[in-house]
Parts: sequence; C-alpha cells; structure tokens
Amino acid sequence: MHKTIAAIATAHGVSSIAIVRISGEDALQIARKISHKQEIIPRYAHLTSLYTSDDTLIDRAIMIYFAAPHSFTGEDIVEFQCHGGMIVAQEILDTLTAYGIHLAEPGEFSKRAFFNGKMDLTEAEAVSKLIEAKSVDAAKILARQLKGELKLFVEQTREALLRSLAYSEVMIDYAEEEIPDDIMENILVQLDSLILQIERIVDASHRRKGLLEGFKVAIVGKPNVGKSSLLNALLSYERAIVSDIAGTTRDTIEEQVRIGSHIIRLVDTAGIREAQDSIEKIGIERSLGSIEEADVIIALFDGSRVFDEEDAKILELIDGLNEKECIVAINKTDLKPLLDRSKLDKYSPIEVSAKKGFVHLTQTLEKLFDSIGQGEELMLVTARQIDAVTKAKTSIIEAKMPLLNGELEFFSYHLQEAVKSISSISKPYESEEILDKMFGEFCLGK
Repeated sequence: MHKTIAAIATAHGVSSIAIVRISGEDALQIARKISHKQEIIPRYAHLTSLYTSDDTLIDRAIMIYFAAPHSFTGEDIVEFQCHGGMIVAQEILDTLTAYGIHLAEPGEFSKRAFFNGKMDLTEAEAVSKLIEAKSVDAAKILARQLKGELKLFVEQTREALLRSLAYSEVMIDYAEEEIPDDIMENILVQLDSLILQIERIVDASHRRKGLLEGFKVAIVGKPNVGKSSLLNALLSYERAIVSDIAGTTRDTIEEQVRIGSHIIRLVDTAGIREAQDSIEKIGIERSLGSIEEADVIIALFDGSRVFDEEDAKILELIDGLNEKECIVAINKTDLKPLLDRSKLDKYSPIEVSAKKGFVHLTQTLEKLFDSIGQGEELMLVTARQIDAVTKAKTSIIEAKMPLLNGELEFFSYHLQEAVKSISSISKPYESEEILDKMFGEFCLGK
C-alpha cells in the first residue's frame, strides 16, 4: 500500500462540482506540481489554478490537504473540488496518472482506512451500504453502524464469550482452586441470553433487508385485471404495454419507484392462468418465481368482472404464502361492479383505479414499509455479518452439552470457534485475549 492512488470521488455526469481525491505518500508533492503552490496548509481550502504536466490550465478549483494520520485513509490526502462535468475531473485524473499516480481500485480508499486503523470492518461495510441505501430508515441504521453500534455489540459479545471461556480454562488448569458453585449456572444463563439476542438480530436483519436493497413488490393476478395499467400509473409513464388481449404481458417487468421515503422494486408479472402457449407458460413460471422472491404481494382483482376459477386460484396462491406480506386490491372501481366482494372480505381489500387514483394503495404500502423500519433493534447489513453471527450461535449451542457433561475441553473448543466467528465481523481473533481475561478475572496468586 505504498503507492499513491487517485480517483474521481463523485458520480460521472453533469454537476456543479466534481471531486478528485489522491491518497498516499506522494499526494502533497503531486498537489504542489499540479497547483504550482509550494505552501499548502493542512485543512485549509485553497482556491487555486490547476495545470497539466505541460503547464496547460485545466481549471480554477478548491484544493484541500489532509495530513496523515488525520485523514480518511490515515495517509496524506489531497482533494480537488473542480467544476463538474465529464471533462474537467477526467483531465485532472489524467494529469495525476501522468505524474505516476496509480488509479485506485474499487474500495481501495476504504481498504486503506481499515488497514491503517481508521475504521473497522463494520464501519467500512456501513460506508459501502450507505451509498446504496434505498430508504431514509436504511440511512439512519447505517449511520448508527458508522457511529459504532455493531462494533459495540461485537465487543460486548466477545467480552461475554471470553469471560465464559476464561472460567472454563480456570476450571481445567486450576481444578484444585475453590471455584464458585453457581459458575456453571451463570455460564449457561449467559450463553442462552447470547443465543436469544443473536436470533432476534438475525430475524430483524432478514425482515428489514428491503430497507437497504429496496423492497420488492410483485403485482399478481389473472390476465387483464389491470396489472400493467397499475404499474404504469405508479411509474407515471407508459412502461408496460396495455391491451385488452389476455396474456399481453409475457415476462416480468421490474422498475424502481419511490413510495414515501422508500425506493421499491415494482414487478409487473404475467397473468396467472392455465396457458397453452409455451411462451406464456414461461412468463407465468417467472411470475411465480417473482412471487417467491417478493417482500410484498399486491394481489389485484377486477371489480368489473365476476369472480371466477382464475380468481380463486390467485386467492389459493396468496393463502399459501405463509408470513409474506400481501395486499389485496380491487381494480377498475370506476366501472360497473360485478365482482362478488364477499370472496375477498377476510383480506380487507382496498379499492384502486388507474383512472380515479390509487392513493389508498400507496398510503398502505408506505405505512407497511415504515412499520418495518421502526425499532431500535440492531441490524446486520451484509450476508457476511449474518453468516458470522449465525456460525457463532451454532458454536455456542454446540458448547452447551459438553459444559453440562463436564467435558470442558470440548466446551472451550466450541466457545473459541464462537469467538473467532463473532470477532471476524470487526477484527481478527487473538488467542492471547483468553489469558488476559483469565488472569484479569481471577486472582491466581502468584
């Protein structure tokens, strides 16, 4: 990591400002060359001209120098805040590479910050996810993780596991010493508490992952109930083809739309029915797959048509969705009502109409997503974090039986695996910590 790196830190496109960032031991030297300024004060905004390697003027920009170790990466960093657009920032970057600066790999600035002790893995992953957050609630959760919420949980869990492990090591190596009678009971209570806490966190993380990735909402129903019309109305433009011909939509169509403070992935599915056409059959199979993947289902029924076997199959389908959220909606309420609504009463259906409006539907969705985002429960934001705590829970469970049987060596082994798993979330496991805990908790006298 001795090479100096550079990258454009803002999105490509037309904008008022673009930022080019350099990090590494040559950052200050290169800043002097490109700005023709010898005195560059740390953390001071210098308004300066920037020049190419052959002294051609590039732009008039703001230059800020962050001296190591007081920077994002822990290294010398220089940022150039130039006029936005596709050309100026790229010309600055080309000039930097002409001076021998390397182009940064994806995530390399954050990687350097991690290796230089400026952030741990939980904070680094929070930074990555914050950029991609699909809701205000997600941004709040990730902000708490940047502040150290997950790191604190990891430290407290490691502390509890190491304390139990220290007791075990003492009982193995110092069996002749007087050990409190209730020590095993206390260890079991603590392990059960950790298992319960991990289960709550993992469950909440699965339920709330849509806050980070965008909730997937599938619109389902038999052909010609108005699924594509509803999609177009929610998007405010004609994305899907709409016609009176059954089976017009033959494949799933997925688009993003904002509902309240959430970005959702809205999926228009092919009408579900008994189809003879092979292409339509494939579309229906994909519709069923979208239903399985979706966080929320909007089951749409045509209020201007009588309830039939195809509608009954849609109800049968949503009844088999277990705990998946489902909203039943009656469409075309601006037309003469023919649907037997008593068939839908137990689902508390809401009325929608692409012509009259669908405010009730969007309000229902917004309320649902907001309720999922509520609560102060810690959330794991990557599959890696979920996998780590799940492995830790498994090891804790496997440690209980050896403890009850007095097989302390096996108990210690499983607990060490739990410590390694939970520690991998934020920092590596160090076996010396067992000794520190053991001698810190007990006065072994000598």
